[in-house]
Amino acid sequence: MSQPPRDAAGPRGAVPAPRAGGFGPGGGHPGRGGPKVKPKDWKSTLKRLWSYFGKEKGLLTFTFCMVIVDSAITLAGPYLIGLSIDTMANGRGQVDFNQLQIVLIALMAAYLSDAALTFAQGWLMAGVSQRIVLRLRRSLFAKIQRLPLRFFDTRSHGELMSRLSNDIDNVSSTVAQAVVQVMTGSISILGALIMMLYLSPLLTLASLITVPAVFLLTNTIARKTGPLFKEQQVRLGALNGQVEETISGIHIVKAFNREEKVIREFEAVNDELCKVGVQAQIRSGFLMPLMNVIGNVGFAAIAITGSWMAVEKMITVGVIASFLSYSRQFVRPLNDLANTFNQLQSGIAGAERVFEVLDEEEEPADPPEAVRLENTSGHVRFDNVSFGYRPDVPILKGISFEAPAGTSTAFVGPTGAGKTTIVNLLTRFYDVTGGSIEIDERDIRTYTMDSLRRSFGIVLQDTYLFSGTIKENIRYGNPEATDEEIREAAVLANADTFIRRLPNGYDTVLAENGGNLSQGQRQLLAIARVILAKPSILILDEATSSIDTRTELQIQDAMLQVMKGRTSFIIAHRLNTIREADRIMVIDHGQIVEHGSHDELMERKGVYYRMYMNQFGNLEEKAAGE
Repeated sequence: MSQPPRDAAGPRGAVPAPRAGGFGPGGGHPGRGGPKVKPKDWKSTLKRLWSYFGKEKGLLTFTFCMVIVDSAITLAGPYLIGLSIDTMANGRGQVDFNQLQIVLIALMAAYLSDAALTFAQGWLMAGVSQRIVLRLRRSLFAKIQRLPLRFFDTRSHGELMSRLSNDIDNVSSTVAQAVVQVMTGSISILGALIMMLYLSPLLTLASLITVPAVFLLTNTIARKTGPLFKEQQVRLGALNGQVEETISGIHIVKAFNREEKVIREFEAVNDELCKVGVQAQIRSGFLMPLMNVIGNVGFAAIAITGSWMAVEKMITVGVIASFLSYSRQFVRPLNDLANTFNQLQSGIAGAERVFEVLDEEEEPADPPEAVRLENTSGHVRFDNVSFGYRPDVPILKGISFEAPAGTSTAFVGPTGAGKTTIVNLLTRFYDVTGGSIEIDERDIRTYTMDSLRRSFGIVLQDTYLFSGTIKENIRYGNPEATDEEIREAAVLANADTFIRRLPNGYDTVLAENGGNLSQGQRQLLAIARVILAKPSILILDEATSSIDTRTELQIQDAMLQVMKGRTSFIIAHRLNTIREADRIMVIDHGQIVEHGSHDELMERKGVYYRMYMNQFGNLEEKAAGE
């Protein structure tokens, strides 16, 4: 089954308001006058992110133990440095070389152990972060497959891709670096404080005078940078969306000579991203220089107090040296934690945007009593069906009709009348807001979604082909099909001839969306794909609109063979393609205004007659005159 159809009056014309942060009416489209997105509760986001750690929690515990050992070794360094100084400045003018040698060996062992443990922590956390991101990206991609079409009608594809790539990469960086820094910094601060108190409570008091300033500064800057990092991610998603849209439509851009216009639009969105990014980086950049100033003030306080205490013989020079190192170990983690907090803000912003998608409402789940639709006869019944993509804009109004098994029903009417909406409802891409739709005398909502959609084969006006070989694209309709079955489907769709002319035949690799094929050739492959699926019910939405007249006649013959014994629904603007339909329904403003066979409708000389004569009247009059 190929992509779901879209009606001109459907999702693109009337969409529900998305949630905050999305696109569309009320969605706050970044860079286009929408409101700034406010950050959510970061504590809840972190708690939810923690649930993705899974089995990695054991490795985190092991890493935490390594951090404790590493911190203890690191804390021994300044103490050993103090001892080495005191061996030389003992007041007797002699150096205790034996003690100095022991201290230096211990100091070297401590530094080597610290380097090894630091490497091990980084190696472990790199694996942990990537596995967590693997689960998160897998959850997000799986969620996207379960979301209804309404969600995609209100979101840019590039913006969704940004959430799958950029936002999750931010989460990865946060997990890989911030987690270890938080653990290491917290233990280092606590250990350094204990050692400082052990060496000199008075000096400890002097060094702590800067701590309130650190917390005040961190809290102030975090309140400013948090919303900016979140807005930066939103605008990055908007930029990705515009790039994706421009590249996908590059042929149209060049055909209408709009290169300069799309460049200006890109520059506008890019400038907005730059402005937000500059503000975020500048404000977060204030943190480290100011923290260094505060740290230097603390060192000055220790130097002044320590000098006085040394003169008064209250402490030794070695203790002052150790204390300065411990003070650095106390202040530096505060700086690191402050810097990590900025990184954490960016990671949380990315995680929030991922969780926003994960929290979106999915397609309705199958009810417990749902049954599988198997061996269907294809009898379809619409009973007083009403629907609107928005509650205040009805599209269909009381549609009722029956399509007996094995018959063909054609829908015609002006653009936006609701033709494609009818088949959208039949395939449950959307659910009715009033009335019911039945297949084999059961409401389609009582069938399992999977079995219902497997019963349909859909060929759209705008077909889509995936990157891969021609054989793989046709096999998309039936993954179990053999190569011979694929070839038979291509022959039936009149695609075999042009496929065999390609350099590698059925193994020819297609560019994105079949860009190295003509529109007509892509349509033929889409038809072959549906033929291979052998559905019970066919939906043809302008299936031959992109094919030349000669090929169209061949395709019509092939489709007549495929339609035999199957219920078929045909949407067409070219009325010559539906003359043989068992029943033709004229849809206008969401209602059935006429129905009957081609001959019956022509005899009535109503809406269908006027539509037909507008298309072919002059040709028939000319033929009659000759």
